[in-house]
Amino acid sequence: MSDAREASTRPGGPTAGALGLVVARYAEDLSWLSVMRAPGVIYNKGAALPPGAPPPGFVETTLPNVGREAHTFLTHIVTHYDNLPSCTAFLQGDPFAHLAPPDAPRPTPEDLAARLDELVATGRPFAGLAWFRLRCDGLGRPHDLADPAKKGRWKGWGRDIPVAETFETLFDRPAPRWFIARAPTGNMLVRRERILARPRAFYQRALDLVLADPDDARNTGHALERLWQALFSGVGGLAGPTDI
Repeated sequence: MSDAREASTRPGGPTAGALGLVVARYAEDLSWLSVMRAPGVIYNKGAALPPGAPPPGFVETTLPNVGREAHTFLTHIVTHYDNLPSCTAFLQGDPFAHLAPPDAPRPTPEDLAARLDELVATGRPFAGLAWFRLRCDGLGRPHDLADPAKKGRWKGWGRDIPVAETFETLFDRPAPRWFIARAPTGNMLVRRERILARPRAFYQRALDLVLADPDDARNTGHALERLWQALFSGVGGLAGPTDI
């Protein structure tokens, strides 16, 4: 990430030098990045970007198309653990559908940039960027992974989500009865100290779980969507036994 920060040529602002973006891209149009006031890394799991597509300050890294965005984000943390910026925004290639309710106007790239500025300026340690949170049990219920419209999109269609099992594997403690997913779409901002509160080996262990389920046949990637706030809670910083 340090190389991307040094390469940035966009104007300074509240996030200048304090924020880096990590973008998980498959086939999305990334022209919106030209509006963002921070540099970053584009992890591309689809076709190569057209020449000149990454705006100034962004570098493109190719990854295999496995493990959903959890694979992307954990790969970034493990790789850049020693040179993270003050804050990192982890984003999907098209985050905007998740940033406001369906009946509200679609947020613009300028809206997202302004929100990130505010979160950095106010020192928020962790913030999910979706307009909603999810409350689920240890099997990820309620969920829509058996929605007929989604059949065939991934191998885990129709199965429950192993939220409790994944939690117990990562944290070596009994899972709570309920989980509150504060970044259910995988779009979030995390301060460096919240990431570094756990050792690199912890994130490698989480990455290994994802790599063991590369096609998300067991829905491990979906489980991590419901556990980001726990991963970034820090040692001893987990919420109470019934609210993670």
